[in-house]
Amino acid sequence: MKLVLNFIFLIVFGVVFSQNNTSYWQQKADYKIAIDLDVETHQYKGVQELTYTNNSPDTLYRVFYHLYFNAFQPGSEMDVRSRNIEDSDKRVGDRISKLLPSEIGFIKPQRLTQDGVLLSFEIAGTILEVELNTPILPNRSTVFTMDWDAQIPVQIRRSGRNNAEGIAYSMTQWFPKIAEYDFEGWHAIPYIAREFHSVWGDYDVRIKLDENYIIGGTGYLQNSDKKGLGKKTKGNTRTWHFKAPNVHDFAWAADKNFIHDTYKGPNGVILNFYYKNDPEIIENWKNLQEKTAQLLSYFNKHIGDYPYKQYSVIQGGDGGMEYAMCTLITGKRKLESLIGVTAHELAHTWFQFLLATNESKHEWMDEGFTSYISNLAMNEIMKEGKDNPNSNSYRGYSYIATSGKEQPQSTQADRYTTNTGYSIAAYSKGAVFLSQLEYVIGKDNLNKTLLRYYKDWAFKHPTPNDFIRVAEKVSGAELDWYLTDWTQTTNTIDYGIKNIVSEKEKTIVTIERIGLMPMPIDLKVTYEDGTTGNFYIPLQMMRTNKPNPRLDESWTVLPDWAWAYPNYSFVLKKDKRIKSIVIDDSGLMADINLENNTYNLK
Repeated sequence: MKLVLNFIFLIVFGVVFSQNNTSYWQQKADYKIAIDLDVETHQYKGVQELTYTNNSPDTLYRVFYHLYFNAFQPGSEMDVRSRNIEDSDKRVGDRISKLLPSEIGFIKPQRLTQDGVLLSFEIAGTILEVELNTPILPNRSTVFTMDWDAQIPVQIRRSGRNNAEGIAYSMTQWFPKIAEYDFEGWHAIPYIAREFHSVWGDYDVRIKLDENYIIGGTGYLQNSDKKGLGKKTKGNTRTWHFKAPNVHDFAWAADKNFIHDTYKGPNGVILNFYYKNDPEIIENWKNLQEKTAQLLSYFNKHIGDYPYKQYSVIQGGDGGMEYAMCTLITGKRKLESLIGVTAHELAHTWFQFLLATNESKHEWMDEGFTSYISNLAMNEIMKEGKDNPNSNSYRGYSYIATSGKEQPQSTQADRYTTNTGYSIAAYSKGAVFLSQLEYVIGKDNLNKTLLRYYKDWAFKHPTPNDFIRVAEKVSGAELDWYLTDWTQTTNTIDYGIKNIVSEKEKTIVTIERIGLMPMPIDLKVTYEDGTTGNFYIPLQMMRTNKPNPRLDESWTVLPDWAWAYPNYSFVLKKDKRIKSIVIDDSGLMADINLENNTYNLK
């Protein structure tokens, strides 16, 4: 009996411990960085002090840093992958393989200490592997200091010098950056092509370079002169001193010919715009400013208030990419395109930055959610008048879902067979995930879900399950099936009207489930006299009904439908002649075959 009791105790204790171990925590990384950039050689020396706090329940025996610039070297993983994938990104192609020694990028740590004691380390591509002399205990902090040398690569992807529009420096992922450690362990992910995942903390950054350059980027300038520039230092240089509280990234851009405009946005937020003094683009960049303020107001209302005092839109990079308190975008665009890319990257402030999902594992959450909300914002602010602002996303998803080449959204971002497959999974299918969720739980519930998601998870690292649990709490629906089928499989939705049998006093309607993914069903019946009736077939595994999406129209809730049954029949009274029956006339359900969704009676 004692052995049995001990066994039971171990089981119970193990369960309790496991449950307690799942309580949310996140690490903290506070940086003090100083660099001295030589604009002739495009090289700089850096000094970094990193105070790292281990808030995990684990003892850490090693740490990892990202050395992103090392990707821009012939023979790197990024180079080889780009030259072997069938639809290579044209911005990359084989360009890395052709870089000269003076054109490559590198970050070379020279000296690393932990609490003043030297550490040994090894460089493995874009990752620095460090064995600790002293383990970092739970709830303890340690201080790493590092001296490093770096060279800024020719602009190829995101970071670099002298981009296609002549911006001198687009400085992103430019410093040795400690990898994220969370409930899944270390995320020492090589930089091959995709996105980033970083640790929250406070940044104190000093950048010294030629006095003729203007810098815009993350953080608040601490040493502004009368012209709003960094302080003049000895010789022909300036030092720009920035502080950025509670961020997980720090980016900046610099150019001699930047125009710097400011615009007062909602809630007193100062919007900064840095762009080339180029007559061809000035008018568009001026017109962009009011629209950016409107976009910020839209996202504040529909997701949650922007929490910082400023945001900067900066000409730079190779397209558009979001960073802490700023974005870098190419600026030689038509006005609508300029506003569109700004809408997308600004929306990333919420879906990637403030709600900091792991972009390598859950790229569809940041790109898809951003695409969804920025499409809605553009529809309203630009008065596009689209019934479904995410219709292009549905078309993209339908293409890949019927191509035979789709991979699950749970695929690691670098493991997609093609760039096209990645893009559609992340952007299009990710946007449809939210748009279709409106169909599943109702528009009001979806809107409330986004607001609560921000309230519960801002300044954290939410996972897909964290989001869907918020949606469940708001709607009262069980939604694990939706998350599983949509993101972890390539199961598709295909419901069709199988047949309609007319008898003396009734009409029997039979619906069939052809695809493997379950869904609740909305049906609209149109009668020959012009009246309509709306019918709702609940999905049994949801364990609830969604609200009537059209309060001004009739709404009949039918008995629920269990997934395993391929067919479902119900009876309509034959008091009116039926003209047509349509499955999901809203178009929000991503049914891959719309031809069988409508039945017209002759």
